[in-house]
Amino acid sequence: MNIPFVDLKAQYLTIKDEVKEGIDYVLENTMFIGGKPVDDFKRGFEELYGVDHCVPCANGTDAIFIVMKMMGIAAGDEVITTASSWISTSETITQTGAKPVFVDIDDYYTIDISKIEAAITPNTKAIIPVHLYGQMADMPAIMEIAKKHNLKVIEDCAQSHFSEIDGKRAGLYGDAATFSFYPGKNLGAYGDSGCIITNDGDLAEKCTMYAKHGALVKHHHIIEGINSRLDTIQAAVLNVKLKYILDWTASRQRIAARYDAALQGVGDLVTPKLRSNGKHTYHVYAIRTAKRDEMKDYLKTQGVNTQIHYPNAMPFMPAYDYLNLDKSQYTMAKAHQEQELSLPIYPEMTDEQVDYVVKAVKSFFE
Repeated sequence: MNIPFVDLKAQYLTIKDEVKEGIDYVLENTMFIGGKPVDDFKRGFEELYGVDHCVPCANGTDAIFIVMKMMGIAAGDEVITTASSWISTSETITQTGAKPVFVDIDDYYTIDISKIEAAITPNTKAIIPVHLYGQMADMPAIMEIAKKHNLKVIEDCAQSHFSEIDGKRAGLYGDAATFSFYPGKNLGAYGDSGCIITNDGDLAEKCTMYAKHGALVKHHHIIEGINSRLDTIQAAVLNVKLKYILDWTASRQRIAARYDAALQGVGDLVTPKLRSNGKHTYHVYAIRTAKRDEMKDYLKTQGVNTQIHYPNAMPFMPAYDYLNLDKSQYTMAKAHQEQELSLPIYPEMTDEQVDYVVKAVKSFFE
């Protein structure tokens, strides 16, 4: 067998006719900027997700930047975030003029709540927890810390569409949250796209305005902004996928459970640790092993494609050498970057494919 890491073609074939119909609507109506598909996505995501306001954006990176700018985060401020994530989270902090402050991760690959307060200074303005791989950070505890220190909370939900803690979805705890709809995400478009969600009407209006050159009505610019619009064709694709995302999420959870059961006690493998009060949506099925690189190479020979998320934690990147960080503070992030390996997972995987991956993993150790 040849098992791809993600099979976007397999998913496309299940919704091909609907996607073509949606794109044809855009083309036939020459509706290339804004229009009904974007409005439909905004309302559809609000309704399905259970949030008052969705602000569509060009991508998930813009979404984080826009929220911080509209919260007034600027030069001289500090924003706390996780040491282990994609660089979008931290680079947007820098782009506002603020300073990123990294905190090590816990056993769930999310920000370690026991170390957040030690990172707070008089300059701290916000916390950006990242719900990595589809599992949420400990949001109840983070919100208590934020309330105690009067800090804003922006949830980075780029990998956690419809994840939950205590029955409450990712993005519904903080002041605002951001999503990426990059093609490989659980809810992915066919190009770059993203959104902001919030229950704060004033913040939603500011973010909408900033993303449209600072104007809510064309030619009436209240402030200077940026151009960050959700592409209409991408909205058409997302509108189709919204109908299936909950079923696809259930499929990911079923596949992960099959992996969990089959890989327990195999070699030195560590399978994803689950929060007892959480709902993991498995954007990534991340295992750990001290033999990560050897395993990756071996699985490739068996036709099993894997990825590493991520080979360099933020504090260990040259991009942040200027911060002169004490890298000994990030022991968990360092161990993770050296041991993590992501196995194939996508809703269309068959039991036969999952079992083939398991057999290949076991044969490596045998």
